[in-house]
This record gives sequence, structure tokens and C-alpha cells, in this order.
Amino acid sequence: MDYTIKLNSGYEMPLVGMGSWLGKDEEVKFKNFQQMKLTEINIEMEKIMSDAFDAGYRHIDTAFLYGNQKGIGKGILKVITDGKILRDDIFVTTKIWNTSHTYARAKEAIYENLRQLGLDYIDLMLIHWPMAFKEGDDIFPLDSNGKVIEGEGHFFEAWKALEDSIEEGHVRSIGVSNFNHKQIERLLEKAKIRPAVNQVEMHPYYQQKKLRDYCKEKGIIVTAFSPLGSPGDTNFRNKQMPNILTDPVLAEIAKKHGKSPAQVALRWAVQNGVIVIPKSANPGKFENMSSLY
Repeated sequence: MDYTIKLNSGYEMPLVGMGSWLGKDEEVKFKNFQQMKLTEINIEMEKIMSDAFDAGYRHIDTAFLYGNQKGIGKGILKVITDGKILRDDIFVTTKIWNTSHTYARAKEAIYENLRQLGLDYIDLMLIHWPMAFKEGDDIFPLDSNGKVIEGEGHFFEAWKALEDSIEEGHVRSIGVSNFNHKQIERLLEKAKIRPAVNQVEMHPYYQQKKLRDYCKEKGIIVTAFSPLGSPGDTNFRNKQMPNILTDPVLAEIAKKHGKSPAQVALRWAVQNGVIVIPKSANPGKFENMSSLY
């Protein structure tokens, strides 16, 4: 089995990457995310990066929203400076946020991501979500009723900025995240460059077959976030939801092959041509999640 998959941009992307949303499940809670000191998040992430690279990860997924790009950038710089890994052997995915969907704001967001990461180029830049929020410094701009204020920008404008960033040499591949097939269809009507990737939630309990088939038809690779169903997430998952890691069918398959249920779930996705970005802040789990072959 291959360890990478070729994107329609011509670049190779590792099939297994490290997700970095919020760092440690047990220490960082979504409801307190905006109040957390970004310094703490980045110090934590710099250490996690060292452990991830030691375990063999070469694909890192992040985003402006996560607030951890400086720590990730420092972790990348250290392994390069120490002569352990070449920059061309590391694949970095990041995303522009919903408040940056106008052309001008999207361009600013691209440069800000580069600045925070301390990189000369980004391997893959995504539009994080198809919807636009009001421009400004608030990540989640709310009205007096507590509802998100919609922005004037459109993902068409943000996409044009991403296309131009390829021509300028700042980004190698571009894609989308959380787009359904109708939104991709609309984008393809105007796009000069076809999306290389669509990153969406996908796991054995939420297989996204129709969307995967559509993306395959259009030459778009699917990346699965939450490929294990986010069993430790108490913010978006209630206790009544089934846990992939304790699923009896996966447990039986895992026992037969001398693997863990997590490895079976990830291998299932990879064998279907889907990139996976499991998240863990536990160094002991890094090798478990990357040893799928």
C-alpha cells in the first residue's frame, strides 16, 4: 500500500497526518477556547510536534482558527534546523477562516498563515467552511440575539485569492473543507483551478459514500477529520452516541489482525483512498495511529 496519494496539482500528500484541533482533549475545552492564552496552546503544540515527528508523522493539519500555528511552525523549524527532516518531506495543511471570504481578506489570511507558521510556502491551503462571517477580529461575530453575523464575502472570492497564491508561489495546492457536492459544483463553475482536496468529517459510522463518489468523479481527494468519531470530545458528542473504539465488529477485526480498533478504522479509510488526520496529544498513541501498514 502506498504511503502517499497524488493530488490533481501533481504533489504527493501523505495518507496519514496529525490533526491539531485544540490540542489535548482533556485540557482544552471548546467553550473556553477563545479565552485561552494562545501562548499556552503554542508551547503545548511545539512539544507535541516533536513527539509526532519522532513517531514518523510528516503531514500536519492546522488552521488559523486553532491558534496553534506558531507552535507548529517552531516545531517544524526545529527538526529542519537539527537536520532531522527536510522541508520538502513535510506536508502542511492550513485553512483560512470564515471571516476572510472577500478577496482582500483572503489574501491577508494567506499571508498571516504563512507568517504564523514561519514558512515560505504552504503545501495545501483550504477554505475552512463555505459560509462567510462578518469581517473583523471576532472569530465568531454575534448579533444581540447571539446569532452569527453573516459576511458579505463569498467563497468564490476566497477561491480566487487561493488560485492567485499558487501563481505567486505561496501555496502549492488548494482545496476546500466542509463543502457538500452542491457547493463544490458551484465552485467548479467559476474555478480556474480544481480543488485538490475536500476535508470533511468521515468515519465508519458516517461514511459519506455519496460525497466520496462525487469527489472521486471530479478528481478531488477526500481528507477525513474525526476519522475515529472524536470519542473524547465532550463538546460535540453526547454520551449516548456509540463509540467507534469499542465497536464489537471493529474489535473482532482488530483482534484477528493484531491491531487496535483505531488502526482498523483508519486503515479502512486509507484503503478507500481517503486521507486521515487523527488527533492525539498522547505520544504513546502517535505510533499506534501511524502504524497502519
